[in-house]
Amino acid sequence: MENVYHIPAMLEETLQGLITDREGIYVDVTLGGGGHSRAILERLGANGRLYSFDQDREAIANALQRQEMPCSRWQLVHGNFRYLRNFMDYYGVEQVDGVLADLGVSFHHFDTPERGFSFRFDGPLDMRMNQQGGRTAADIVNSYDEENLARVLYMYGEMKNARQVARRIVKARATTSITTVEQFVEVCQVPKKDMAQLFQALRIEVNDEMGALREMLEGALQLLKPGGRLAILTYHSLEDRMVKNFLRAGNIEGTIEKDFYGNILTPFRVIEKGRQPSPEEVERNPRSRSARLRVGEKK
Repeated sequence: MENVYHIPAMLEETLQGLITDREGIYVDVTLGGGGHSRAILERLGANGRLYSFDQDREAIANALQRQEMPCSRWQLVHGNFRYLRNFMDYYGVEQVDGVLADLGVSFHHFDTPERGFSFRFDGPLDMRMNQQGGRTAADIVNSYDEENLARVLYMYGEMKNARQVARRIVKARATTSITTVEQFVEVCQVPKKDMAQLFQALRIEVNDEMGALREMLEGALQLLKPGGRLAILTYHSLEDRMVKNFLRAGNIEGTIEKDFYGNILTPFRVIEKGRQPSPEEVERNPRSRSARLRVGEKK
């Protein structure tokens, strides 16, 4: 199989849910391998415009190498999607017709040992989406106290044995710093079936993924024009719950507000309620199996 940067899940279903006006303005806040952005540009008309965000310089370089990407209707934005509203203000865009976010980690990240995202390869314990700054996974593993390590593993990995694993980390690092994936795996002594949750928890903390998602969702709500669509692909229960709550209630807590007559007040009409990929797609692309598509239309 050809080595690819990323294969987007439910591409056709996502575009059908997102695009309502071929001449509109759209934002892909997760460029990644560029699959969604290329497909959006192909669907848009001569006056349509797309802004694509990514904070990873490798993703940016990959997109720029593709001759089919750069065009007069496309603006590449090198930045974290949590600053969606700030960047769109910078470009003078007050309202958009659609915002797309594919929250999955790119295949490239999982398959590149130097990035430290996967337990399948040894490499530096990094996990940063933006390698130009910020804490690495090794920084967190070697500096957080036992209580905070346990909090991260339980909250973001939903690990029942979070306290025991945190205790092992603290004990091991007293002898030598934990700086590689191999060291981390050996120290944690987690069954292989729980390894994905362990690495997910650490990755979420390194990149403040839940905080960034909350800020992006709030910015998208402000940017979308009435009738505009918000399409989100989620891959684990924590982010899916946040997106579900936001589309249902307009806030990440899912707190329902009602008017004087008891009618639910929400800024969205839900279009997709957690659509899953077809069995045929999962067979072609097994990594899509955990994807859930949620789409809301701003009222």
